[in-house]
Amino acid sequence: QVQLVESGGGLVQAGGSLRLSCAASGRAISFAAMGWFRQAPRKEREFVSAISWGGMRTFYTDSVKGRFTISRDNAKNTMYLQMTSLKPEDTAVYYCAAQFGLSLQATPSIADFGSWGQGTQVTVSS
Repeated sequence: QVQLVESGGGLVQAGGSLRLSCAASGRAISFAAMGWFRQAPRKEREFVSAISWGGMRTFYTDSVKGRFTISRDNAKNTMYLQMTSLKPEDTAVYYCAAQFGLSLQATPSIADFGSWGQGTQVTVSS
């Protein structure tokens, strides 16, 4: 079983940047599809971005395309989300997720992932 721990969240002004990290332990993530989801207050958790186990395929929700970049370093067992040009509507708790054996062929859903972190708060002030 893999444990996931997110870090890097915080308070930033609109237009600023943050880099989230998702550190995995207990199992190597080399063959796991990984993803980022977020949940704003009074809203459902939604997909943000995902990356295939080899990093060759990436997916983004439309609202973050061109602003967020997902990446992974399998040697460090860590995934990242570089967020730039942040907007107040990006405010949410950000969760990382992993699923071994998942072949990403299209935008994944919450149900595709079996392992989740506890989340890190991102707050963007206007």
